[in-house]
Amino acid sequence: MSERFHGTFTQQEPIPEEGIAAALAVLQSGRLHRYNVAEGEAGEVALLEQEFAAQVGAKYCLSVASGGYAMACGLRAIGVKPGDRVLTNAFTLAPVPGAIASVGAVPVFVGVTEGLVIDLDDLAAKVDQAEVLMLSHMRGHICDMDRLMAICDGAGVQVIEDCAHTMGAFWNGVPSGRHGVLGCYSCQTYKHVNSGEGGLLVTDDQEVAARAVMLSGSYMLYDRHLAAPGPEVFERVKYDTPNVSGRMDHLRAAILRPQLRALEAQIDRWNARYRTVEDGLTDTPGLQLIRRREGETFVGSSIQFLLLDWPEEKIAEVLRRCAARGVDLKWFGGAEPVAFTSRYDSWRYAPSEPMPASDRVLRGIVDMRLPLTFSLDDCALIARIIRAEVSAVHQSCSTAL
Repeated sequence: MSERFHGTFTQQEPIPEEGIAAALAVLQSGRLHRYNVAEGEAGEVALLEQEFAAQVGAKYCLSVASGGYAMACGLRAIGVKPGDRVLTNAFTLAPVPGAIASVGAVPVFVGVTEGLVIDLDDLAAKVDQAEVLMLSHMRGHICDMDRLMAICDGAGVQVIEDCAHTMGAFWNGVPSGRHGVLGCYSCQTYKHVNSGEGGLLVTDDQEVAARAVMLSGSYMLYDRHLAAPGPEVFERVKYDTPNVSGRMDHLRAAILRPQLRALEAQIDRWNARYRTVEDGLTDTPGLQLIRRREGETFVGSSIQFLLLDWPEEKIAEVLRRCAARGVDLKWFGGAEPVAFTSRYDSWRYAPSEPMPASDRVLRGIVDMRLPLTFSLDDCALIARIIRAEVSAVHQSCSTAL
């Protein structure tokens, strides 16, 4: 009888008891708004910002309503205007081009490699088309950041990093989000810390930080921030920076602070699960694993593989067969968006030209979450199921040929 997995791919671990207790204290106080603090209190949000800035080595940090808001706020804070062109990945999730479109700017898509990172040769060819790159470390894959920054610095292009999938990751010892002018992180349920929704923005640029604080809806209460520039910087920007409210509240910050303190240990647990699945899929006929780059310290909260150059109906058959055995795989190659698996040609508000080399990669990407509610035995079982079904369909393809 075939093995079957009985777990769920959307079940997260409980919020830590420390976070629950802190959230309860906020609820009992009635002071949920970030600027509603008692005399002498810093407040959970300001403390979260201070702690996360220290964690990644940034001068300034701002907590906001979502990762997508952090990206749009960052674009506005560095001066992106309607009609401006912004470079970004062809392989990413919809909130990234959505953030660009939300400020009236125009995405310019850069290709993806078989390593699932931005194509640096394509970036070098297109870098003169824009003054900003919104770099998505999609699904936790980090490109050669030294070369990327050399390309962008040489062209005077500012880099904003979308670190929704790389909180806690590094490139050559530098935390993800600390190469460009801004780093943006997500605290949504399926990310590395969970407050349902939420985002964080970090920078070392004092004027960008001040503008971001004003944009987020600080009114004139910026002196209540612990990880922000001095009042003299706000004096320069406060009258010409609009309020585009997107603040985080104390309840979410209270939930997040203990999770951030535990992040390093959680990363070890994710990577153990990732390696278990990776080991189980190694040398599966027809399946191409994504090999991690030297210099990359990653967080294996999901895993991807390629069924490169497979007929679409055969990939769909693999997904169907795995689903019948309880394994939920997502595919970026379908003609229509399904759940979060849209592609650059799905976002019709953003003009694009076909990119044949990238299209070939996108058609083959299969994606799977690795929640910490899975045990290592679960991960080994999942790998056996995927291996068996991919091998069976691959053999049928080979026989047909």
